Amino acid sequence: MNDMIKEALELYRKKEYEKALNVFERMLEHTNSSPAIYNNIAMCYFNIHNSEKAIEYFIKALSMDNKLVQSYINLADIYFREQRYLEAIELLQNAVYYVPENNVLKHYLARVYMADARLDLAIPLLDEVLEKDFENYDAHWDLGRVCFDLGEYNGAIEHFEKVVEACPNNELILYQLGQAYEANNEIFKALSNYLKAVAINEKFHPAYKKVGMIFYAQKDYESAKEYFEQYLDLDIDDDEREEIQGVINRINAKEAN
Repeated sequence: MNDMIKEALELYRKKEYEKALNVFERMLEHTNSSPAIYNNIAMCYFNIHNSEKAIEYFIKALSMDNKLVQSYINLADIYFREQRYLEAIELLQNAVYYVPENNVLKHYLARVYMADARLDLAIPLLDEVLEKDFENYDAHWDLGRVCFDLGEYNGAIEHFEKVVEACPNNELILYQLGQAYEANNEIFKALSNYLKAVAINEKFHPAYKKVGMIFYAQKDYESAKEYFEQYLDLDIDDDEREEIQGVINRINAKEAN
């Protein structure tokens, strides 16, 4: 059995999933009471794009060991990718019940709630995750997004700022923080974060538009025009291009008067 396990795992490592599957299935002739083998068979099926068989074997693995964390995660991942959120939620609720100390399962359940627009149910789970691991920046990011979507902008800012501490050079995080400040009517801080995003990635076009719109609202037309023109040089769709060109035309008309 040990030699077969080594052979199967080596084949799996080499991404020879069908060969690995054959070895794992032969192992069932010697023992049919190993949840790990069923989990590995399910992973092979998953990697050859047979989700139906993968689900079947993950369920078999969990029927033998209802605390098998990796099988919960793997099966939930299939449900999530296929947007079968109700099944993912039911599965992960059971997982959290049987393995209540596992933060990963709680976090995954929170993310499925978010995907299914059940934001109010995601909040307490994310709070629990952060209570045990306050430096979990992924959880701060998710909770920041939930707060933002619920209009709780102070909370969103608090969590996004925590993420920026860990990832100060990520334009997407800075942009999201800028949006939270803008929604909270803290325009100077919003502008600062948008400009940081541009400085980090000069091709990050959403920030250029935001900067241009803020300058335009402040009647700083020269600065607004500068960022709008840079925005037009980037990869944007035709509707956006037409909209911003219209704003530039209005600025030109104001300057001509």
